[in-house]
Order: sequence, then C-alpha cells, then structure tokens
Amino acid sequence: MKRVPEHTRVMGLDIGEKRIGVALSDPLGIMAGALTVIERTTDEAALKQIIDLARENEVECIVVGMPRSLDGSLGKQAQAVQSFVDLLKKRTEISVTTWDERLSTVAAERTMLEVGMKRDKRKKYRDSLAAAFILQGYLDHEKSRSSGQD
Repeated sequence: MKRVPEHTRVMGLDIGEKRIGVALSDPLGIMAGALTVIERTTDEAALKQIIDLARENEVECIVVGMPRSLDGSLGKQAQAVQSFVDLLKKRTEISVTTWDERLSTVAAERTMLEVGMKRDKRKKYRDSLAAAFILQGYLDHEKSRSSGQD
C-alpha cells in the first residue's frame, strides 16, 4: 500500500543554460534547503532527473524561478525558462508554477561570500542555493497568504 504524505513537499528550480539548481522544502513546507545541481546536457535528460527527484521526494508542486528584469519585464532568458516550464508541464502530473527570481543568484552569492566560502566551492553551490532562495520566497508568500496576511 502506497504511503500518502501527511504534508506537501515543494521543489524549487533555478534554471540556467548549463545547470539547474534544485531545492526542496521540508515536509511542513516551511523551510527550503538546497538539494543538488543538475548538469543540463539535454532538456530531455534534465526533465527526467527533475521528475525522478520529484517522485522520490513525494513533491506535490514544482516552483520554477522566472528571471525577470529589474523593471519586471520578461526578456530572452525568461522566454527560454517558460519553454522549459511548458515541457515540464507536459511530462508530469505534478503542479508546476513560476515565481519571480529577481536577485536570487545575487543573494546566494552574497550569502556564500559572507560565510567565507572559496570561489571554487561557490560555483558548485550557487545554483542550488539560488533555487533555495526562490523556493523560500514562494513558501513565505504561501504561508502569509494562507494565514490571511496577504
């Protein structure tokens, strides 16, 4: 008999041209943590890895960072991310939504600098930490919305 999860896990994605940062919420949907980085060799391979990770972790929602310009407009990179999101939606029954990712990579980089992380290590963790910032923003918004603070 399949175990039904008591709480919802949410996955966050920071989609780049070469790498995809992956983050995962705790079972209560309160905290986001960096999980891994997927090397983006082909979209098909990346999609399979994302879906496999989502199933393994009983994810019920995938939040994809949408790269907006500082003025809020959607540029060329946002169009590429939207194309990837469309492919992901076609290949999974899991809910997929987008979230404004402005400055998530900057915040990830700043955090790693503050803790004194060396450059070679920063490169390794930047994408998954950026995904965690994206996911945490989404989780915080959902929490405030559900408690009527929005």
